[in-house]
Amino acid sequence: MFEQETAGVMVRVAPRFLPEESAPEQSRYVWAYTIEIENRGSETVQLLSRYWRITDENGLTQEVRGPGVVGEQPVIGPGKSFRYTSACPLAAPSGVMVGAYSMQRIGDGGAFDIAVPLFALDSPHQSKRAN
Repeated sequence: MFEQETAGVMVRVAPRFLPEESAPEQSRYVWAYTIEIENRGSETVQLLSRYWRITDENGLTQEVRGPGVVGEQPVIGPGKSFRYTSACPLAAPSGVMVGAYSMQRIGDGGAFDIAVPLFALDSPHQSKRAN
């Protein structure tokens, strides 16, 4: 598990390789990742958007931006958490992901970003470790 806290919000990531979705002979490697966002602060916050930088073992980098996560813009009260699972395909056997969420405090509307820690996408088919 990978974790990082920013501005009172803890982000935990647990990636796992999906052999049933992958086709190494076609250079398709797929991972699921489960993310838990825990509000350790005293104010209710909302996740507005996401940013990902995904780099495979060959150095190919893609960036993804968009509203919310898995079709939601969750509101997370103090002491509460939100968990979701998504997936990422790569054309190489390993890589890394890192990102950020744009957040807003519900009380005063203040905006801030929180970090998603760098996490490894390593498959049993890897030729070299990305992390």
